[in-house]
Amino acid sequence: MSKLRQKLESHAFPDLGAMMEGYAQAAVEMAKSEFRQALDFSADSINALDEILVLLGESPEIDLDFESRLWGSYLGEVLRKRYAGSWEMTQYPGGEHAVPAVDVRGSRLFPLMKVYRRLTLGDEEDLRSFYAMVTERLGNPAKVN
Repeated sequence: MSKLRQKLESHAFPDLGAMMEGYAQAAVEMAKSEFRQALDFSADSINALDEILVLLGESPEIDLDFESRLWGSYLGEVLRKRYAGSWEMTQYPGGEHAVPAVDVRGSRLFPLMKVYRRLTLGDEEDLRSFYAMVTERLGNPAKVN
């Protein structure tokens, strides 16, 4: 088990939102130190995230559970912040278990599952297309006062 995974999994987060924020911040740090990519929670950072996932998907020794959680948390935080959404545990369509999802005005997004699919299925699940589809369907970002 990697030191980062051990550190994150042993941390007592007060709630799901705090846990996802913690994982997302760890993704930012790992992107910088391991992949020389700057993730800043902007729409533009989705391209850098997708490049990281392409590299990870080529690794035969990937820890799919952890990598999906780490990078999916980052993707989810980009979406949550853009649309003033919230994290919740809910059943993935067709699945048997509850997973973290971002709720945006009643729409549920499953960023961890999207990252998992990107890592396992490759180019057909690219994040750029996913992000474009989400922004088209959800419209303009939430206004922050």
